[in-house]
Amino acid sequence: MASVEQRLDALQTVLHRQGMQPAEFIDTFDELAHAHWVPANGARLVARAWTDPAFKALLLSDGMAAIAQTGLRMPPHHRHFVVLENTADIHNVICCTLCSCTAFTIIGLPPDWYKDLAYRSRVVREARTVLREMGLDLPAQAQIRVWDTTADTRYMVMPQRPDGTEGMTEEQLCALISKDALIGVALI
Repeated sequence: MASVEQRLDALQTVLHRQGMQPAEFIDTFDELAHAHWVPANGARLVARAWTDPAFKALLLSDGMAAIAQTGLRMPPHHRHFVVLENTADIHNVICCTLCSCTAFTIIGLPPDWYKDLAYRSRVVREARTVLREMGLDLPAQAQIRVWDTTADTRYMVMPQRPDGTEGMTEEQLCALISKDALIGVALI
């Protein structure tokens, strides 16, 4: 059996023969993943929604139009972008039971725990327990809604705006918003 290095060399040779540049692709992907596909994009959307009622209405009714308005983009196969607003009574959480799909250009690449089969299978059956195990203990009266990504629909959670943040700028608000809050496994 060939070593990993030998298999990698063989794969790169085939790609080069087909006119592809795997090293450049890897560099480009790494740049996108670490500099452009970041949770700060989702945080920007949420912070703007918290401070601009018209934008909030657009974000909640037509997520794709809202992200286009801000200059953000999603891949063509992500045809729908749905933003789920958390309230005092309703807490939303997202998952992908089939794999680990997220709106990665908006909230960043999925964390390792999001890809784990235990999270993906358990969060839909026992969301309250899974969230508690992750450090989020919601009040008993809070309804938890779990949203499972589909082939063409991606979700993002809009966390509740924390009390006492009314005078903060969008930039200050962005700093409060984590990837975990955009997935729905953490509060701000």
